[in-house]
Amino acid sequence: MTTSPLDRAADSFAAELARHRMERGLSKKQLATLMGFDPSYVSHVEGRRHRPTEDFARRAEAVLEASGAIWQRFREYDHLRHARTERSQREPTPPDRWLPPGTGLIVERETANLIHTDSGYRCVVRRELYNAGTEPVTRYLVRVAVDRYPNDPGRSNRHHRERPLTFAELHLRAYREEAGEQEAMHWRAKHDRDAFKEIWLLFENAERRFPLYPGRRATIEYTYLVGRDKWGPWFQRAVRVPTRHLAIRLDLPTELDPQVWGAETSLSAEEGPLRTAIVRHDEGERAIFEWATDEPPLNARYRLQWRFRAQPDLDPEAERVKPSERMRAFGIVQRGADLLRQPARPFDLPAEEAVARETVERLFTALARLDELHPFAKGVGIAAPQLGIDRAAAVIRPADRTAEPVVLLNPRMVDASMDTDEQYEGCLSFFDHRGLVPRPLRLDVEHAQLDGSRVITSFEFGMARLVGHEVDHLDGRLYVDRMAPGVPLVPIEEYRESGHPWRY
Repeated sequence: MTTSPLDRAADSFAAELARHRMERGLSKKQLATLMGFDPSYVSHVEGRRHRPTEDFARRAEAVLEASGAIWQRFREYDHLRHARTERSQREPTPPDRWLPPGTGLIVERETANLIHTDSGYRCVVRRELYNAGTEPVTRYLVRVAVDRYPNDPGRSNRHHRERPLTFAELHLRAYREEAGEQEAMHWRAKHDRDAFKEIWLLFENAERRFPLYPGRRATIEYTYLVGRDKWGPWFQRAVRVPTRHLAIRLDLPTELDPQVWGAETSLSAEEGPLRTAIVRHDEGERAIFEWATDEPPLNARYRLQWRFRAQPDLDPEAERVKPSERMRAFGIVQRGADLLRQPARPFDLPAEEAVARETVERLFTALARLDELHPFAKGVGIAAPQLGIDRAAAVIRPADRTAEPVVLLNPRMVDASMDTDEQYEGCLSFFDHRGLVPRPLRLDVEHAQLDGSRVITSFEFGMARLVGHEVDHLDGRLYVDRMAPGVPLVPIEEYRESGHPWRY
């Protein structure tokens, strides 16, 4: 069993090496060949039979492009090795060379500030970056995670399924600071989960690109908002890039009588209390809590937690939001509105081409945002009246996300197969239920092009069902109108086919 700090540091190095090797899809023998070592040497290091050397660590860092992670692990191991053998302490490495060339970005200073507001929390993160690599840096990965009930994972998971975090509500803004002026940075989503987002901040905007070149420094700042219903009573910083200084600041209202404590964990140590105290001072009606550390180890996590003694916990059931309310908040017109029961007004094409284009663009934008709320494994469609637009337009995204979406302008059904089946359908305009709806297995639909010409398109199976549903909307009908008499709607809580395509 590993007992000494030196052994734990060697294990951490081997684990970091193996993780980056597997992320690159390399075998141990392939990595050894790329590094210029004997084919079995990587296996010996990962198996703890050989201890890492400086030359080995440098080559592994360069080949695997680990952004300094492997080299940092070696530095931790090497420091302990020299301390154990009682060698004289070496001179500190000059600031610009504390990592070897080719190791990528360094965060020289990170300041993370979380501010309690009337509606939730505002997070402001500022990072001073240095490019210690050999290539220009054109993007920077940031993560936003929420956990409403950190001590109850099941309750938290259920909560975020019902109230997923969306990019739209984050109101994310990012800037690069240069010569005292802020320049906007564009951003692009990488991963999108109910309670977790990964986002690339791009060193560019609509006017120009401004990569961070080797040997240069830049300061970036990004801000985002999270509602109180999604942000739990905690604020965590994870060290994923070599970092020299990390500072965390909480800004909470004194009237809520906040109590704050903290914990830290790393790959080589279990969770324990912060090694230094959190400092509090009051500024008017705000309680400011601050904590900082120098040269935190890679993959360490520091979490500040709090409770408001003047604010009792809310009943969890009172916080549950109906799916239909989520859709209403999103801007979807709900069942009962007169607009959903009226035939939509057709476009006069090509005279209204610009109006049609704008309507279709709004439908595409809505579909993109809807994907943040629900997986829609069966595909999804939206009709203009559901956005409060009285025009005959609909867009359908197939279940196969690689397939092109279908745009329907002034559609009408011209033929349908005699063969039908029954499947459960949902509707954005009353998302609390699912209904068993009979529909033909094939539909022929005539619809307009922007130039005013008309074409007939044939749809089968799942696409026939999706298209029929949207054409019904444009005719002022809902799927309940097609259900057999006496067949009840199924509450979404009892429906078991969410996340699965229809079966044919």
